[in-house]
Amino acid sequence: MSDYLIAPSILSADFARLGEEVEKVMAAGADVVHFDVMDNHYVPNLTFGPMICEALRKYGIEAPIDVHLMVSPVDELIRSFADAGATMISFHPEATSHLDRSLQLIIDSGCQPGLVFNPATPLHYLDHIMDKLHHILLMSVNPGFGGQSFIPSTFDKLRQVRQKIEKSGQNIRLEIDGGVKVDNIRAIAEAGADMFVAGSAIFNAPDYAEVIRQMRCELAKA
Repeated sequence: MSDYLIAPSILSADFARLGEEVEKVMAAGADVVHFDVMDNHYVPNLTFGPMICEALRKYGIEAPIDVHLMVSPVDELIRSFADAGATMISFHPEATSHLDRSLQLIIDSGCQPGLVFNPATPLHYLDHIMDKLHHILLMSVNPGFGGQSFIPSTFDKLRQVRQKIEKSGQNIRLEIDGGVKVDNIRAIAEAGADMFVAGSAIFNAPDYAEVIRQMRCELAKA
């Protein structure tokens, strides 16, 4: 697949200037704005809620907003983020009592639904809901904090999910989040990913456009 998407995670952005930061990273060639939403309950950290999403929309950000809910329970925040202007919303299967219902809630809210797998979460949750998914997000770090290193066993998991997607015949994106950098993005793409969340690798660099250019160069070789 050649239409690779790069999704900078605002978790690593400068929150005092968030609107400008998102404008700057989109102008640098990013495709999607990624939200890591943590509730200090499902994961041991607290980040931000729907008001930040709504504020960016009011500021004038028109890019797709990809909301990754690391929260439990999920349904109320699905509604809130949909109302705030989210484009894609994903959650963890362990965080809901009714997987199918929560996915349907995202669809009914007008957003694109996704399911997220932690490094140790088994893939059997995909068995009966592939027809409802817009994207599958694999965590290549344990969720809760930015700036972690990529867990190598994720490569096998990527290949397994890519096979499941192809077998299903569905047009489902395969997203990766955690430790994505210029020096491993090509191998990640070759294992099956087509959407790449990168936080510190982009926002900690002096030149966002140069990092994204280097990522695209690596992806072109995949």
